[in-house]
Amino acid sequence: MSKIESNKQKKRDSLLNASFDFFMTKGLEKTSISDIIEKAGVAKGTFYLYFKDKYDIRNKLVIHKSAQLFSSAYEALQEAGLDNIQDKIIFVVDHIIEELSDNKALLTFLHKDLTWGIFRRVLDPHSPFAEEINVGGIYKKLLEQSGVVFVEPDIMLFMIIELAGATSYSAIVDGIPCSIEDLKPYLYRSIKDIINAHIQD
Repeated sequence: MSKIESNKQKKRDSLLNASFDFFMTKGLEKTSISDIIEKAGVAKGTFYLYFKDKYDIRNKLVIHKSAQLFSSAYEALQEAGLDNIQDKIIFVVDHIIEELSDNKALLTFLHKDLTWGIFRRVLDPHSPFAEEINVGGIYKKLLEQSGVVFVEPDIMLFMIIELAGATSYSAIVDGIPCSIEDLKPYLYRSIKDIINAHIQD
């Protein structure tokens, strides 16, 4: 990465970090672009080089944070020494759930987007952050390394994300239908069933 590209990334990251802090403390509606650029230490023109408005930066922030969660889980997976694809996927899901359980502010920020809609954008190789975190490439590599042939792997991922996203949020925040720890065995059993249903005979 050239010095110019590095500086651009630093400015964009400063804007993302500043906006996240404000969205967590003041909320989206009460946060102004002036708040964000002042905290980030950049000019207003710089903001508009990367984002259309505060709603655009919020949407890109969701993609960025979601990709970071997946990337962190994948890095931890490399140290886990697991061979079975079912165990690997469960490990990634569990790692993400644990991070969100420990960071309820992030969970609250992301909860409406813990669905296939946002992860489809995260998986997009043309997403704004694909150069930093190629989530789609990581998922494809994970499946290829398994030595297993999957039927409709995108549908498999869709079902896992929708199931884990919806049930985990309710369990973590509201304890419904039970605590997240009590829910995990049932959730992970269901995820294994989904994976097995997509393995080619």
